[in-house]
Amino acid sequence: MFVWQVTIFASNTPNVKENKSKYKLVVSHVIDRIGTEEYKNGDRIPSINDFRTEYGLSRDTVFAGLRELMSKGIIASNHGVGYFVKSTKIQTGHHIFLLFNEFNEFKEDLFNSFMESAGNSATVDLYFHNYNRKVFETLVNDANNKYTDYIIMSGKFQGIEPLLESLSGRVFLLDHFHADLKGKYSSVAQNFETDTYEALESAIELIRKYKHIYMIQKEEKEPLERYDGLKVFCSKYGFGHDYLSVTTTRTIEKGDLFIVVNDRDLVDLLKQATAQQLTAGTDFGIISYNDTPLKELLAGGITTLSTDFKLMGKTMAKLIKTKGITTVENPWKLEVRSSL
Repeated sequence: MFVWQVTIFASNTPNVKENKSKYKLVVSHVIDRIGTEEYKNGDRIPSINDFRTEYGLSRDTVFAGLRELMSKGIIASNHGVGYFVKSTKIQTGHHIFLLFNEFNEFKEDLFNSFMESAGNSATVDLYFHNYNRKVFETLVNDANNKYTDYIIMSGKFQGIEPLLESLSGRVFLLDHFHADLKGKYSSVAQNFETDTYEALESAIELIRKYKHIYMIQKEEKEPLERYDGLKVFCSKYGFGHDYLSVTTTRTIEKGDLFIVVNDRDLVDLLKQATAQQLTAGTDFGIISYNDTPLKELLAGGITTLSTDFKLMGKTMAKLIKTKGITTVENPWKLEVRSSL
C-alpha cells in the first residue's frame, strides 16, 4: 500500500445546492453558529429531539451528526444535561483522502494537476486499491472520521453507496464510477460511451475504408461503456463490430480496425502485423486509448483517443470548494495519426 501526504492549496468557486448527507445538517448547524459566535464554550446546543423537529431527521441521523462533532472534539455530553460546546477551535482547510484505482503516468498527470490547481492549505493522503474490492472497502472504512473530504475513484465496483454514505466528510467521485451513483455526489469523470461514439463519428471519413471494428480491452477493470459507444456508432454507419479481451488469438484481416485500450495489446497487435507484413493505416487501422509521447513515433504514429487528465485534476480541485452536487464530464480528444 502506497501513501503520499502533501500540502496543497484550493480555490473558491460559486456555491450551488448543498452536497451533504442529512446528518451533516446537524454538524453544519453547530459549526456555523460557532463561526458566528452564537455558540461559545460551554453553551448547550439543541437536544436530539430539537434537531429532529427542526430538520425532520430520525434519531439515528441526528446522533450520527452529534457523534461526528464529538469525534472532532467540538462538543461533549453531560448525562442529564445534554450536549454542550467543548471547543470553538474548528479545523480549517481540507484534509483529503484521495483513493485511486492504480498509479500510471495518466493518474500522475491528474494528481500533479490537482495539487497545482488548488489554494488554501490542506493535506492529501493518496492511496491505491488496484481494483481489489476488499482493499477498496478496507481503505475507505479505515479512513472514516479522519478526513474532511473523500475523493474516490471506484471504477466498476457496484453496491458501494452505503459505504460512501457512512463517511464522515464530503464525498467526491473521480473518473470512472458505476452509473447508479451519478448525480448523488459531486464528480468529474469521463463519459466513456459518448466519448467513444463522438470521437469515431468525428473521423468517419477516415473510418469508412474499414469493414469491421474490434474493441480490445480486459473486462475485469475497463468500462464496458466504451463498447456501448462503438455499438451505437456501428449501428448508425453500418460497420460490423466485435469485443475481444486479447489480440493474440486471431489473424489480422485487411479492412479491420482495432480500438485498443491496453498498451501491451497494442504491442502484440503491431507484432502480429509485422509477422503478416501488414501496415497500420493502409491494410488495417488502430486507435489506441490514452496518448503518450511514444505513440507519436510508434509505427509511424498511432491515432489516440484520450481524456484530459490534467484538466480533470484541475476541475476536481475546484469542486472541493463547491458546496453543491456538481457533475462534470471531462472532454475527449482524438489525435489522428497515420495508423488510421
